[in-house]
Amino acid sequence: MAAIIRKTLLNVETTLIEGGRVAAQPLKLVAAAAVLKNPWAGRGFVDDLKPEIHAVAPELGALLTGMILDVTGSGSAVEGYGKAAVVGLDGEVEHASALIHTLRFGNHYRQAVGAKSYLAFTNTRGPANCPIMIPLMDKNDEGRRSHYLTIQFAIPDAPAADEIVVALGASIGGRPHHRIGDRYQDLKDLGHDVANPAAV
Repeated sequence: MAAIIRKTLLNVETTLIEGGRVAAQPLKLVAAAAVLKNPWAGRGFVDDLKPEIHAVAPELGALLTGMILDVTGSGSAVEGYGKAAVVGLDGEVEHASALIHTLRFGNHYRQAVGAKSYLAFTNTRGPANCPIMIPLMDKNDEGRRSHYLTIQFAIPDAPAADEIVVALGASIGGRPHHRIGDRYQDLKDLGHDVANPAAV
């Protein structure tokens, strides 16, 4: 069963001025989303989600990665990245999770941008026009706070009750005037080992 995609959406936001000050490097945020029929909709409780994951997730990963790269021009241009899924009200959060928490989805993006860190994520349930939030972090350094960002958007007619919205996000640049340091300085100040940040 291939993905039944009703529509796609591409959102590009460029911040030129932040806090009343011109950004030395404008921040570009890109979100690519697909609205698809929930492959488990109307089937009651499904024990084994794997067949649909294997059939649908790779297609979505390839599609959305391509949409991101069409805007950024190359994988190397992407600095921050993340993913999200929102299932409609007739579905389970597990359905949203299933399509994005698999290497068959995420590895398309991870490999295309040459990333080392994990993909930050949200997986939620909501009605049409609900907020879709994609958290981002630096693709190579999860402690680089300048790239802790969130893309927020909404689709007026999605997700329908029997749909799922799946999205990828990217940033070119970090917050324009970031000035809160990074987690490594915090660890040093607290006397913690970077290799053992929880000090356990």
